[in-house]
Amino acid sequence: MRATRLLTALPVYNEASHLNAVLDEVVSQVDDVLVIDDGSTDGTAELLAQRDDIQVVTHTPNRGYGAALRTAFCYAKRNGYDVLVTIDCDGQHEPQRIRQLANRVRDGVDLVSGSRYLADSASAGLSAPADRKRINQTITAELNERLGLDLTDAFCGFKAYRVAALGPLQLREDGYAMPLELWVQAAHHGLRIVEEPVPLIYLDESRSFGGDLDVAQQRLRHYREVINRASGRVAQRDPAADHDPCAGLLAAGVAVPAAT
Repeated sequence: MRATRLLTALPVYNEASHLNAVLDEVVSQVDDVLVIDDGSTDGTAELLAQRDDIQVVTHTPNRGYGAALRTAFCYAKRNGYDVLVTIDCDGQHEPQRIRQLANRVRDGVDLVSGSRYLADSASAGLSAPADRKRINQTITAELNERLGLDLTDAFCGFKAYRVAALGPLQLREDGYAMPLELWVQAAHHGLRIVEEPVPLIYLDESRSFGGDLDVAQQRLRHYREVINRASGRVAQRDPAADHDPCAGLLAAGVAVPAAT
């Protein structure tokens, strides 16, 4: 039996201040690392060019967090990986937990999602910014009610995927809220989902979501629109149809190379 192939992917946008410290930790834990530079303008690209221990795919111009995740899905499938772990590059996630999440996939789970709000998440005494926590709790509860899930944290970007399970998912959202579309699709296609406790870490509480989304009520409204849109799409699609996660990327000018 061949060994399970694991890819760790980091979507980045203007992360020059954290980049090398995070990547140094990641490459100390795993061998195959992909960075999706989503059109950074702060020197991130130059720092990435100095490294020979990672693979890089560049979006020009910026296409959004969701588009960066889809590029990671495409790369993992195109290059024959079995498990994909996604981790943010802003210091919120601990790279030493990558294999912990990946091992849950090897145990027969399709999607493992980090949760900062499970009882044993090692976050005792810590709290997210009030508006972010409130919105997370609200959206998580609404997803659970609508989709029959049992989530505690709908927004954690630290996830592990069985790459073969990504086939039926038809993801369209480019922006930060794409993971909400992912939950709708995952529930619709019956993916086996578990959460794994991870610490709550916020290094930059003032980070912008961009434009109107910095206003909490606008952000909540946008998230609900994404969920409604995603729910409408799955109702119109054949649940047995396999979908190529690379679809649309080449047309958008995104080159997804073979691993080297």
